[in-house]
Amino acid sequence: MTGDNLIEQPETLLPAEPEVIEALRQTTSDELASVVAQHPKSSLAWAVLADAAHLEGRTLEAYAYARVGYHRGLDALRKAGWHGHGPVRWNHEPNRGVLRALYALRRAAGEIGEQDEFDRLTTFLNDADPTAISRIDQQTITPDGYRATDPAPPTEAFFIRGEN
Repeated sequence: MTGDNLIEQPETLLPAEPEVIEALRQTTSDELASVVAQHPKSSLAWAVLADAAHLEGRTLEAYAYARVGYHRGLDALRKAGWHGHGPVRWNHEPNRGVLRALYALRRAAGEIGEQDEFDRLTTFLNDADPTAISRIDQQTITPDGYRATDPAPPTEAFFIRGEN
C-alpha cells in the first residue's frame, strides 16, 4: 500500500476577483494596505502586501501578511468545496491569490528559520499544483506591476546623454 489516495479529488476553482485585481492595478505600493482593508477576504491582496513587505526587507511583516492571506485562502478554498486536499491549479487564474499567499508564507518561514513550516508549505504547494512554486519563482511581481521575467526594452530604447 502506497498511502496515496486512490480516489481522484476534483479540482478546486475559486471565483474571480475582478474588483481586487483592478484595485491592485490602480494602486501604488504605499497604498496596498488600503486595498487589503477594502478587500480583507482576498488572499491575493494579502499576498501582494506580503510581497511588498518582503521587497522592502520587512520579513516579519511579510510573514504576518502572508499568514493572513493563507488563512483567507483556506477559507475561500473550503467555501469552494475543497476538503483539505486536492488540486488547486495555477492555470485557473483566480486560484493564484491563494497559491501566492502560500508561496509568500513559505518564503518568509524559510527566511525566519521555520524549516518545518517551510517544508509543510512546500508539500502543500506541490500537492495543490506541482508547477506552482516554479511558476511563482518565474513571475515575481513587484507592487507596481513589474514582473521579474519582463524582458529589458530593446537597446534602441536607451538614451545615453553626455558631453561626448
